Amino acid sequence: MSLAAFPESVHVRAPGKINVYLGVGGRHDDGYHALATVFQAVSLYEDVHATEAADFTLSVSGVDDAESVPVDDRNLAMRAAKMLAAATGYEGGVHLDLRKSVPVAGGMGGGSADAAAALVACDALWGTALPPQRLHELAARLGADVPFALHGGTAVGTGRGDQLNPALARGRFDWVLVTSGDGLSTPEIYARLDEHRAENAALADDPPMSLDVPIPVLQALRAGDPHSLAASIFNDLEVSALLARPSLDDVINEGLHAGALSGIVSGSGPTIAFLCETAESARYVQAELQATGRTALHVHGPVPGARIIS
Repeated sequence: MSLAAFPESVHVRAPGKINVYLGVGGRHDDGYHALATVFQAVSLYEDVHATEAADFTLSVSGVDDAESVPVDDRNLAMRAAKMLAAATGYEGGVHLDLRKSVPVAGGMGGGSADAAAALVACDALWGTALPPQRLHELAARLGADVPFALHGGTAVGTGRGDQLNPALARGRFDWVLVTSGDGLSTPEIYARLDEHRAENAALADDPPMSLDVPIPVLQALRAGDPHSLAASIFNDLEVSALLARPSLDDVINEGLHAGALSGIVSGSGPTIAFLCETAESARYVQAELQATGRTALHVHGPVPGARIIS
């Protein structure tokens, strides 16, 4: 194919995620913790527009705190584009326009979705045509959540969370997300968990260095049963997120009082994810939370991973 046949711009959409289950084990020598998690991609998306350019540049819009998102090599999408160029020998550049809907530093993997979308967009823009497994390998080098944003759906993550296996999830699960204008730092939340465990070491065994997702979580997903899933969702990071921001406990109580089946801190927080019985009940919970002044969004999952829109 000639260079003229390649597009001048590519639009890719990638989803945010909820950690339906997140077990955190011990910390390995490389600084990463052992994880066992179930990701579910939900209908809150990042849109990345990649356009031909001589150099690597990036712009961000779409959320109130867009100005807090770095536009240099600290940005995962920028690093993804440069990594793809280095891996394929591409000598040009790209302008990435990130139009964000996933909360910044909200525990929903927005930056990882940006990176996954950038990989797919640049691969199409440049005509590098990497096979899916190679894109997955590059994604895994960028962070544990990036490979999942590529694939979407529902998946079990082990190791650092980047060793993915699809999980069968029947039907649709409806969630209400309560977002916060002030994000939480993922490294700080993990550090708080380590500190909390050290302070309470006499009360518990050392965290294991390898973990599995409990069977009841997988059974609930396979059955498509929100009641069973509500009884099984869990997040080891919730304790440290609540220590960092105790007011999140009030949010959880408000959502449960409004009729949600269960509420959980999403990832490292501060977004709270409420599982609801049906789409109708989710809309009611959303309205009740909005009436108290909360920013509440109704989303559903699972949805596909990074996809070319145009």
